[in-house]
Amino acid sequence: QVQLVESGGGLVQPGGSLRLSCAASGSIFSLNGMGWYRQAPGKQRELVARIAVLGSGLIVYDDSVKGRFTISRDNAKNTVYLQMNSLKPEDTAVYYCRYYLPIRDMDYWGKGTLVTVSS
Repeated sequence: QVQLVESGGGLVQPGGSLRLSCAASGSIFSLNGMGWYRQAPGKQRELVARIAVLGSGLIVYDDSVKGRFTISRDNAKNTVYLQMNSLKPEDTAVYYCRYYLPIRDMDYWGKGTLVTVSS
């Protein structure tokens, strides 16, 4: 079992910044396979950024957040971060942390944290 706990969401004005954290515990092998997803009202959940499972942890970003969002990791704390800059109203969503390791049939989600971008 893996437990994921997100934090750091809130209300921010357009152009502002937030940093989300996802603390992982339990049977986690490494932070490769960790990622951030989001779901806006009335829309499907979508990828924001993820750390690839294999190799050196290649990072993939959705085009809509490239240059504005940065995913990072602290291996000692088993924590992944999402630094979000230049936030836009369309970034408003519930942000979820996911641990996905298909080679071990592991797929865990956190409960999410709400980010609201509004003036």
